[in-house]
Parts: sequence; structure tokens; C-alpha cells
Amino acid sequence: MILFVVANAVKPILGSSFTLQRQDVRLPAFHGGLQMGVMPDSWIAAMARRQGMIRPFASNRVRHGKISFGVSSYGYDFRLANEFKVPKFEVAKRWDPKKMDQDFWQDYRGSSCWIAPNSYLLGRSLEYFRIPREVLAICQGKSTYARCGLIVNVTPFEPEWEGYVTVSLINAAPIPICVYAGEGIAQVVFIGGETECATSYADRKGKYQVQKKIQIARV
Repeated sequence: MILFVVANAVKPILGSSFTLQRQDVRLPAFHGGLQMGVMPDSWIAAMARRQGMIRPFASNRVRHGKISFGVSSYGYDFRLANEFKVPKFEVAKRWDPKKMDQDFWQDYRGSSCWIAPNSYLLGRSLEYFRIPREVLAICQGKSTYARCGLIVNVTPFEPEWEGYVTVSLINAAPIPICVYAGEGIAQVVFIGGETECATSYADRKGKYQVQKKIQIARV
């Protein structure tokens, strides 16, 4: 839409044969060359290795009978750890995000975990993330799981947030779904801001900062 408007705005000057070439588009750079927009695999790999943005880091897309994980063209597919929290609905008759009790959850460890029909559980990422101040990361579930009826719910990784990612894994199917530890669960896309934010997640001491385990709702 932006390119269309620009092209049509200059047509009266350059004539109807004018075509906006891809090399004419330049993104503003700041902070040592970071550009606004979605960041590519080369930037993700460099930030992971030099700045510890992702640990441990898988430098290639790994498949070989597994649900793929690792760096992709414009993102990173992170893995599911072997720790889970399964809700105990027989104890908790209703959810209140302001009064969530650890007694409402059962801890489980394993190489895989089944999610009951029309239910959910909490997991976490195998990777530990440190998000740069000038970057926002958004996350979507893997298409392989989506085809099974699994919904992966993760909120954006805010500037200067760090920790293991707590993920909500929702089974929208009427039959159980199995999820696999050590394999891909969701893809993160890193977006460079036009300018550095005035206040980061670390600055305001966010309640989910530096989380080292699966974190249930808190206020």
C-alpha cells in the first residue's frame, strides 16, 4: 500500500512509465545498523551468538522426523521444554487471574505430554531469550500443530524482556493431542522499531521479567 501511494504520487512528474524499483526503497538504520522492520536470519544468528539473545541457539532448521526448530529466513522456531503444568479442574472450579493458586496445578515432566480434549496446559520454551531494547518480538504457533487443532498462545516479547517463555497450549479438538519436548512449538519474529522506546519492560520491572520456570498468572 505504501509503495503504491508513493509510485502514484510521482507519476505526474516522471510520466506514466515510471516504475518504483526495489532498490529504491531504503529503511532507516539506527543503533549500529539495525533497520526498522522484520529482522532476517543473519541478524538473528549474530545477535544470538554475540549478544546471547537466544540460548541455546539452533543455527539450522532441524527436521529429520522432528517438528522443525531453529533459525528460519525471518524468524526463530523455539523448542518446547520437558516441563508442564496441568490444570487440576477438579480442584479449581473457576479461574481468577488475580488469585491463581499453585495448588490448582500439577507439575509433570516428560519427553511428551497429552492434552485432554477441549482443555489446555502450560509449558515453557527450551530457549532462554534476551530481547534487545529496540526490538519487539511476536510469536505464532507451528503450522504442524495448528493442523491438529492445537492453539499456541504467547504474548509479544517486549523490549528488554528476558526469560523462558511460558506458553499456553490449547487443545481445540474433541480428542487428545500430544506435544513433544525438545521439538519446535512456535516461531518468533523480531521487529526493529523506528526509534528506541522510552521505557522498556526491564525499566518498568515487569512481573514476568527473568522468569526461570513456567509462571502461572500473577498481578
